Amino acid sequence: MSVLPEVRDQSDSYALLHLVQGAVITQAISVAARLGVADVLAGGPLSAGDIAARVGSHPEATHRLLRALAGHGVFAVRADGRYENSALSEPLREDAPDSMRGFALLMNHPTLWEEWGHLFDTVETGEANLPKLRGMGALDFFHAHPDYARVFFQAFGELSASETDPILAAYDFSGFGTVVDVIAGRGNLLAGILKQAPDVKGVLYDSEIATVDSPALFEAAGVADRFTIEHGGYLGTLPSGGDAYVFKHIIHDFSEADAVTALRNAREAIAPGGKLLVVEYVIPENNDKHLGKTIDLWLMLMLGARERTLAEYRELFAKAGFELTRAVPTSAPISVIEGIPV
Repeated sequence: MSVLPEVRDQSDSYALLHLVQGAVITQAISVAARLGVADVLAGGPLSAGDIAARVGSHPEATHRLLRALAGHGVFAVRADGRYENSALSEPLREDAPDSMRGFALLMNHPTLWEEWGHLFDTVETGEANLPKLRGMGALDFFHAHPDYARVFFQAFGELSASETDPILAAYDFSGFGTVVDVIAGRGNLLAGILKQAPDVKGVLYDSEIATVDSPALFEAAGVADRFTIEHGGYLGTLPSGGDAYVFKHIIHDFSEADAVTALRNAREAIAPGGKLLVVEYVIPENNDKHLGKTIDLWLMLMLGARERTLAEYRELFAKAGFELTRAVPTSAPISVIEGIPV
C-alpha cells in the first residue's frame, strides 16, 4: 500500500510571493497611468485593441498589462472582454477629484527606483542615504534636477490635496480669529479653512517662490480679502499674534532638534489661548497596516526624519512648550494633533 507524501500548506509562501512581486504591479500601474488608460476609459468600456489605438500602444501587450492589473482590482473586464474602469483605476484619471496619477508616475521614475535600491544601507547604518548617494541634501538635489522635482512635487501635491476635505470635515476652524499656515506652499488647506469659516482670517507663511501662485488660488476660492502672505524659511521667526498655527506634513520632515525649534517658534508667536495644530500621520501602536509606516521608511531613507506615534508627539510638544490635548482622526490616514501653550 502506497503512502502519499504529506502536502505542506504553501499558502503563506505564495502570499509572500505576491508581496515580493509588488514592484511589478507598481510598474504596471505606472505604465497604465503614463499611457492614460483610465482617461480613455472614462467614456465607457473598450476593447484592448481600441484602447491601444487611442493611447498609442501595442494591442496584445496592452491586453496583457490590463489583464494582470484587473486581477488586482485595477480596471475590470466585462463578460464581452472589454475593459472598464474600476474603483481603483478611477483615481488614475488625470481629472479625478482625488487623482493619484502623479504618484503612479513618480513610482516609475528611474531616479526614485535608484534611491530605494539603497534602503539596505539606511537600515544597516540608521542614516539617510540620499545625501550620501547624491552628494547633497534633498532640496539641493531637487533644485539641481527640476524635471524630477516637478514629478515628485506633483505626486505629493496630489496626495496633500486629497487630504483637504477630510481635514475640514473632521476639524472645526470657525472658533479661531487668525489661522497661520506654516510652510503651506500655495495654500490649498488655508483657502479651504477660510471657505469653511467665513469669520476667520488667514496668514500664509512660506518662501516667496512657493507662494507665487497663491493670490490666484485664494481669488478663485473667493477668500482673497481675508488672507495675507508673509515670507520666511522653515525655521524662521513666525508671524505673531495668530491663535492657530498649522503645520501640515512639515514636522515629519525635521530632525528632532529642528522639530522642537519649529514648534518653539510657534510657541513664541502664538496669541494667549491659541492652539497648535500639527497635521500628520500618527503611527498606531500595533501591527496594523498604515500608510504612515511606509511614508516613515521614505523619510528615513531621504531625510533621516520620521513619522511619530501619539506618545512621541506628546513628548515633542512638551519639549516645545505645548500640552498635547487631543488627536482628531480624519477619513484620510492623517490626524489633526492639537496642543495648547503651557
